Formats: sequence, C-alpha cells, structure tokens
Amino acid sequence: MATRVGIGEERTGGTGWRDGIRRRPLIWFFVLANLLSWLAWTPYILSENGLGVLHFRFPEVLGTAQFAGVLPGAYLGPIGAAFFVTAVADGRTGLRRWVARLVKWRVSWLWYVGVVLSVPALLTITTMALSERNPMVPAVATLVAYLPGLVLQMVTTGLAEEPGWRDFALPRLQHRYGPLGGTLILGPLWGLWHLPLFFSEWGGWPDVTWLTPIEFVATCITFSIIMTWVFNRTGQSLPLAMLLHTSVNNFFSIAWSEMFPGLTSRDTTHAFLLASTAVALVLLAATRGRLGYRQAAPEPAV
Repeated sequence: MATRVGIGEERTGGTGWRDGIRRRPLIWFFVLANLLSWLAWTPYILSENGLGVLHFRFPEVLGTAQFAGVLPGAYLGPIGAAFFVTAVADGRTGLRRWVARLVKWRVSWLWYVGVVLSVPALLTITTMALSERNPMVPAVATLVAYLPGLVLQMVTTGLAEEPGWRDFALPRLQHRYGPLGGTLILGPLWGLWHLPLFFSEWGGWPDVTWLTPIEFVATCITFSIIMTWVFNRTGQSLPLAMLLHTSVNNFFSIAWSEMFPGLTSRDTTHAFLLASTAVALVLLAATRGRLGYRQAAPEPAV
C-alpha cells in the first residue's frame, strides 16, 4: 500500500495510474501541462492566426485573438495539470496547501509597490541602454489603462500559469534539488511549454528566426531565478509571484511601444533578457544561491 511522504519524495508500491502519479508527480505534471495546452493550441496555430493551414481566424477580444486562441490552452495546461496531480498525489491535504499559497496575499505592501514600480523602471532602463533612445512620456489614457490592464493580466496569464509553475512545481523542485537547482530545471521547462506558440501571432510568426525561441527560453531561466527569490522571500506568496510575472507582460503590452516607438518585439526580448540576467546575477551573489529558501520540515507519513 502506498504511503504519504514529504513534498517531492517518491511514493512506492502499486502499479495503477494513480500510484504512478503518486510516485512521479512532477513528471506527470509537466507531461500533462504540455499535452493539454498544446492540444488546445493546435487549432490556433493551424488557423490563419498561425500557419494558415486552416482557413479561419480566431475572433478578437480587446484588439487581440490571444484571448480566444491562447488562453483556453493556458488554463487547461499548468493550472489544470497542477490541480489534477495534486488531487491524486496528495489528496485534500495537498489541495489545501496548494490553495493556501494561491490566496496568500497578506504580504507587506512594500512588496506590491516594489514589484509594480521596479519592473517598468528596470525594463525602461535596459531598453534605453540597448536602443540609445530616451523614452517618450506615455499618454494619460495609457497611464489610466495601466492598472486595469494589470488586473486583467493577473486573472488571465497569472492565474492560468503560476498555480502550476510556482505553486505546484517549484516547492517540489526546491525540496528535492535546492532552490537554484530546482529553478534551473523549472526555467527551461517553463520556456519550452511556450514553443508551439512561436508558430502563431503570439510569437510573431512568420517573422521568427531560430534564435527567437532560444532567447525566450534563456529569459525564462534568468527570470525564474527572480521569481523564485520573490516567491521564497514572501513566504511562498503566489499573488506576489503572479504580480511579478504579469507586470512584465502588462508593461510591454500597454506602455512600452508608446514609450519607444519604432522598436520591434525582438527589442522587447533583448531588454527583458538583459534586465532579468542582471537582477538574477545580483540575487545569486547576494543570497549565495539560496534565493531566500528555507527548508520546509517533511510531512509526517500517514
């Protein structure tokens, strides 16, 4: 009979699919997250929003087809796989622990202010350094739309992805491989999950080169180091991790192109990679690779 053990530890005994999930929850999560998302994205990628094999376009909502084409797959993948694997592997106790991190919003207000202000500041500075341009002041309408856009990003991108990557996978990976090792495993897998979308409007298709996804995955690795530090230093608060993630998306979606007219999506990738690499190196040096992690006590066997 299988027994419950600490997060990240293997479970032995049994040969059914449930026992397989209990023995290898991380593998099952990553496989299901990719499989569910990629299957749901297939019509979008094959449509005229992507490769053009299927002769129809997804409807636009708020000026983009990504809500209809990308978001369903994002919800089915990370958050859906995390819920399913947690329910099977850890039962109600695991689900309560998973949800507790998801709703842990009671963190010092300084964290919220710091994330909301530092992300656009750092991305602006790195864009200026790379392009040798001074930013233009955004219109009042852009500034007014910034916070509502951030809320929208939180309930779409943030809620779809982070309950899987940071809430489910990161605690298990840290427990087994340490904060830096776990992050270096999670970062590339997070980036690879996005790869099919580079054959669609989301990834700039058809203006995509072989270097584009490589730079994107590299950015996911360096940005994951920052995400891990914020997640650990806030007592594993998922809302703060979601806010950090979506602040980047929101700034590039709403303000960046107006502040730096004439630059392309490749410039956003370069600015993001430079900013995340610089901050990640500082955090690795300052924390000696611990990234704010405190080893959790193992759960008692039942």
